[in-house]
Amino acid sequence: MKQYKIVKEIFRVNNGIARTADITALGIRNTYLNKLIKQGVISKIKQGVYEWTESATQEDAEILKRLFPDGIICMNSALFFYGYTDRTPDAWHLAFNRDINKKRLQIIYPPIRPYFMEPHILEIGITHEIIQGTKFQIYDRERTLCDLLRRAGKIDRELLNKTIQNYLKDEKKNIRNLIQYGKKLRVYSKIQQWLGVWL
Repeated sequence: MKQYKIVKEIFRVNNGIARTADITALGIRNTYLNKLIKQGVISKIKQGVYEWTESATQEDAEILKRLFPDGIICMNSALFFYGYTDRTPDAWHLAFNRDINKKRLQIIYPPIRPYFMEPHILEIGITHEIIQGTKFQIYDRERTLCDLLRRAGKIDRELLNKTIQNYLKDEKKNIRNLIQYGKKLRVYSKIQQWLGVWL
């Protein structure tokens, strides 16, 4: 019972998420962890990371926020959030500093698709939104569109066209920011090419 209380307290102070190293550092053996997994007390999120099942959430966003507080929702996930596409992404698209330890991103669930950004452009267009009840960093509409245009050659043409049409109809669009970001991200010529007639 003493071990159970120790483990429970570790998860409590870490908002329901704990790492193997945190637990074994207090003298709890891996065999006891395996016992808790079999009993359904804790569940494995990824290698070396566990969630307290009693406090488990059905929402992926909360788990992602705990694992990647530095992640920024981008690309298809941002498009879906803004209603520019009705295609539900098959993974969470998250932007990170390119110097991040890539091993952190090797998780089993929820599925993520990372994008690595140079530090000097990483923070351009960051805003905050509530997603599945969790406050997240997310690129705003203009940054999301710029990122899409940066990858125009690799993006489905239908998705790109629909995104542009929906952006132009969006009352919350900010053309001034779009042009400003476009110049910083070196996609201003693509903005002129794809949206020039409406600018």
